[in-house]
Amino acid sequence: MRPLSGPWRGVALACWLLFAAGGARAALFEDDEARKAILDLRARLSAADQASKAQAESLGAANARLIDEVQQLRRSLVELNQQLEAQRAETARLRGLQEQVQRDVAELQRLQKDKEKGLEERIKKLEPTQVSVDGKEFMADPDERRAYEEAIAVLRNGDFDRAAAVLSGFVRRYPASGYIDSARFWLGNALYGKRDYKEAIATFRAMIAAAPDHPRTPEAMLAVANCQVEMKDIKGARRTLDELLKTYPKSEAASAARERQGSLKG
Repeated sequence: MRPLSGPWRGVALACWLLFAAGGARAALFEDDEARKAILDLRARLSAADQASKAQAESLGAANARLIDEVQQLRRSLVELNQQLEAQRAETARLRGLQEQVQRDVAELQRLQKDKEKGLEERIKKLEPTQVSVDGKEFMADPDERRAYEEAIAVLRNGDFDRAAAVLSGFVRRYPASGYIDSARFWLGNALYGKRDYKEAIATFRAMIAAAPDHPRTPEAMLAVANCQVEMKDIKGARRTLDELLKTYPKSEAASAARERQGSLKG
């Protein structure tokens, strides 16, 4: 290629200078933009760093609050557990107390039943019961019945002295008893057994006068005659036997009186 000459060279040089100037301006422009971009980036980084720090501080505060809340929750949980244990202990104590009260109530009920049963038994022992002696039925108190039966048991054992004392005491203690006629009859026999014929006769006659219809009255009259015989009062014995045969002719005692009359002399 052939070099430019003359006016073209000048034109070319002017174009080159213009291009070079434009390029320099362009470079300057690009440096400013880059500088702005760097400053902007720095500003953004600074803002981001501050935001990060703020966020970190915020997260730290939130984390601290969260930790505090967790600690409070733990303390509350501990307190609740303590309250629960205390409530369980109180429930156990109340349950034990309730069971003890139930046992005490059951024991009191048992004692009450025992007392009621014992009272009923004592009342029954004190209540009159119907008895039958020598064909006669009547109501007798337990003590009265026991006293009579004990006296008869002594007589059956042959202890006439003691039997006379016990039966005499019974007659004095229970003068209106349904046993009184039988008690006098057996008292007369006890006196006869101890050879107290005078008192025996008085006892038999008291029984005969008080209970002429008693089943044992004929036997009492025969016993009076026997006492009279022992006392050598033969005439008195005959009179008593005659009275027996006249008053109770069909009794077993009358049959014995007839035999007794035949053996009497004097």
